[in-house]
Amino acid sequence: MKIWPGRSFPLGATYDGSGTNFAIASEVANRIELCLFDDAGNERRMDLPERAGWVFHGYVPAASPGCRYAFRVHGPWDPAKGHRCNPAKLLIDPYAKAVEGHPRWDEAIYPYSLKNDDLVSSGSDSAPFMPRGVVTNPFFDWSDDRSPRTPWHETVVYEAHVKGLTMKHPDVPEDIRGKYAGLGSPAIIDHLKKLGVTAIELLPVHQFVHSQHLQDKKLRNYWGYDSLCYFAPHNEYSSRGEDGEQVQEFKQMVKDLHRAEIEVFLDVVYNHTAEGNQLGPMLSFKGIDNHAYYRTVAKDPRYYMDYTGTGNSLNMRDPYVLQLLMDSLRYWVQ
Repeated sequence: MKIWPGRSFPLGATYDGSGTNFAIASEVANRIELCLFDDAGNERRMDLPERAGWVFHGYVPAASPGCRYAFRVHGPWDPAKGHRCNPAKLLIDPYAKAVEGHPRWDEAIYPYSLKNDDLVSSGSDSAPFMPRGVVTNPFFDWSDDRSPRTPWHETVVYEAHVKGLTMKHPDVPEDIRGKYAGLGSPAIIDHLKKLGVTAIELLPVHQFVHSQHLQDKKLRNYWGYDSLCYFAPHNEYSSRGEDGEQVQEFKQMVKDLHRAEIEVFLDVVYNHTAEGNQLGPMLSFKGIDNHAYYRTVAKDPRYYMDYTGTGNSLNMRDPYVLQLLMDSLRYWVQ
């Protein structure tokens, strides 16, 4: 399998009809491996061959939609200074537009040895327990779709949960209950129209995590306020599959709602992520560039500034973090 230099922009995995460009930003990495997975879960690693500023990038002609991928970041492990790079840990692309699977809570997902404190790194490979990003097909037939753009003084917003609104509705086919397709179904659209609704505001649909704390109690994260990927529609709400089908289904849902003159608003969670504090798992940002992505305590960057009460706070002062959020907002609108 070949890898070419590719481009430093845009960030993430971008399929162009012939192959896929991969680009990821890290100020501390000295080497980043692109990890590709086949249907059996076998991993193939390739160094991203080029670097422009802080962006590592490469182009893989053989990578097409449905290709599963992630990264391993080589760089400093020095938690006392806020650096937590650990190439033994598989990392989800912050720009992944689709995610397959969910974390399986094993000790290997944590960057440190649970027998010690968070200063001692763990060499256990987390790949068998981690979800993967999926290369998506950006092409979709929007035909004459447009946002209704109802004037604010005429807008009636209905806040709803994708699963909660549709799971027990008797007129929604069973195979699409709790799914994006169910939300765009005639039964739900008719219900909203009868209420006089002009816009539906969805509770978080960014790919989120069911934390180990909850799963140990045999509970799940129903509300979705524990984001992992700000570009990926949550895969459990897809009736078609997790290999990019969730993106197509989400777009069709929006198209169907727009056709009924109903706008779609998103409740987004950009203030923290699912990785928690210094004792939390390593899923993405923490291993890519911990000190850049998260606000840390100025005099002791081993610890996180927890403005959110969730363990961490994203560092909007960093230009790449600010770009991530702006790119995410722009992506969903476009």
